[in-house]
Amino acid sequence: MTPPTLRTREQAAPTPVAEEPAPAPTPSLRRIRWHLALALAVLAAVAYVARRHWPVLERGAGRLADADHGWLLLGAVLTPATWLCAALAQQGAVPRTLPRARLVAAQFAAGAANHLLPAGLGAGAVNLRFLLRCGVPAGRSATALAVKGTAAVLTRGALVAVLALGCPGVLRPPEVPGTALAVAGGSALVVAALLRGPLRPRCRRAAAAVLGDIRAVHARPSRAAALWGGSLAFALLHALVLVAVGRAVGLPLASARVALLYLAASSAAALLPTPGGLGSLDAVLAFALTAAGSPGATAASTVLGYRLLTAWLPLLPGLLVLGVLVRRRAL
Repeated sequence: MTPPTLRTREQAAPTPVAEEPAPAPTPSLRRIRWHLALALAVLAAVAYVARRHWPVLERGAGRLADADHGWLLLGAVLTPATWLCAALAQQGAVPRTLPRARLVAAQFAAGAANHLLPAGLGAGAVNLRFLLRCGVPAGRSATALAVKGTAAVLTRGALVAVLALGCPGVLRPPEVPGTALAVAGGSALVVAALLRGPLRPRCRRAAAAVLGDIRAVHARPSRAAALWGGSLAFALLHALVLVAVGRAVGLPLASARVALLYLAASSAAALLPTPGGLGSLDAVLAFALTAAGSPGATAASTVLGYRLLTAWLPLLPGLLVLGVLVRRRAL
């Protein structure tokens, strides 16, 4: 007969568990890795171009140091207003009322997080976590981000169209080769076949949910006004910050033309998934200003000043706010 103490020890002995293999990377993780690889490639190309044109960049930095401080102060005042507009647009995309102070702080933190991950993943993750913490269901939170992004694209396109009518000849339609058109047409046919085939039920359910949330938002005029007004003001204020910096350094271009070039360049730079448009927006915007007739040093100083006000100066405070929100479980 086994002694009681020995039986107790045998019962208490832990059963060895076989080690499970490490899980394979999820598709989202693979997607982030591809985005990071592409972002690093773009940054390497930008660094190469910057090295070749370093004298122009150096003269631009010197011109920025001697700029008109009044115009720079105006640009610095307009920059925080962009976070308020982003918060207004995010509130407009959600039927329920969000806490105002935390909403503005989340937009400020999202701007900083957007410079850590490419293709807007940082800002999207922060806003998604914020909405989930506010009690918005996961599906409605994702829909709210999609509605806000769609409103931003449409308002930016409307601004480009209006300014292009006032500044004829600034924007020219790009020449698209036949190969690109054939590839785009083939891709469209494949997507249409998938949507009409196995993906049709899921797409119909997702579309019905999105349309339901859009109707719920636009059923309240105050929410619709916040969504579209905040999105419009956000794009306009960023353009005005660039105009103010251009005035400070003596950019020899009309304000409407500078705003049009900014909106077009930022839309084009969004196609390159670099963190916060780092490198891609700088290169495209400097090229656009130079092609419009600005000296290279003046265009470089304008872009440097704009990025300093909207990206580099708010970066460290934004990361601190992000850390505080995470620690307080607001994200």
